[in-house]
Amino acid sequence: MDASSPAGALLLCRTAPDAVRPVAQLLREPLLLAPAGQRWSVLVPEGEPWRGGRRARSGAGGAAEPVDRVLGGWATALAVGSTWPVLALWWDGDRAGYTLASGFRRPVGYVWLADGTPAGEDEAMRTFAERLGLDPVLDVQSLEALTRADPDADARARLRGLLAVLTRTGLALPAGLEPGVRPVPGSGAWEGAERIEWAGWRDAVRVDLGAVESSRLGPWVRGPRARALAGAQLAAGLPLALWGAARRRGGWAFAGALLTAHGALGLAYDRVRDGGPGGGGTD
Repeated sequence: MDASSPAGALLLCRTAPDAVRPVAQLLREPLLLAPAGQRWSVLVPEGEPWRGGRRARSGAGGAAEPVDRVLGGWATALAVGSTWPVLALWWDGDRAGYTLASGFRRPVGYVWLADGTPAGEDEAMRTFAERLGLDPVLDVQSLEALTRADPDADARARLRGLLAVLTRTGLALPAGLEPGVRPVPGSGAWEGAERIEWAGWRDAVRVDLGAVESSRLGPWVRGPRARALAGAQLAAGLPLALWGAARRRGGWAFAGALLTAHGALGLAYDRVRDGGPGGGGTD
């Protein structure tokens, strides 16, 4: 992780690290996970997958993807099937912005040019505030100020202004961590941080099902409602994966593949628990 790199990103999850850990493992990327205040967690990529993605690391070649596209796909993948929203903050040499993903709803985002010029839709800020449960008057006024011209605020200052609004919800980033500044792991700025690594499909399936059962989605993992949910995930995931692959949008293709995997696992789990072939379970 190079602190001088013009591109970087943070993922903010509105839940405790224990809930984020099993889902983050499914991204199959080296990440740092740390608490970020009351009911917030932060994930920071250890590498720079937007410089070539998994295709480049596996030797298959392929052009680099923009940081916003990669992080938008990650945020969507983390939020699908979860009860908590995921906010991706990203920046590069030309722009900075955010993408907010929440369940199956369409992600919302905003962009500023490097000099701080707003390049998004005002409605995005109001939707952002609504999905995070922010104050519809005071917080929305602060957010709308970020959509107006300000010669003294560049793009990264805009992101810091966005984070200042979120501090009212309990967000508190670890010391030394902010948009545009990415401390090197081990520098002392990562109090309470842990490294998230891919543990293999067997452990991933186990922790993924465990995370779902312990959430408010627990009643949906068996029976008619579980089958309906899994069918909806398959119906949404397969077209999304094919669409992302056809257009070489790796982040969206991954989100579709993860959604499809959730649906397939849901159907298989329900069948095993209900005493299907090899299951032996009972209701």
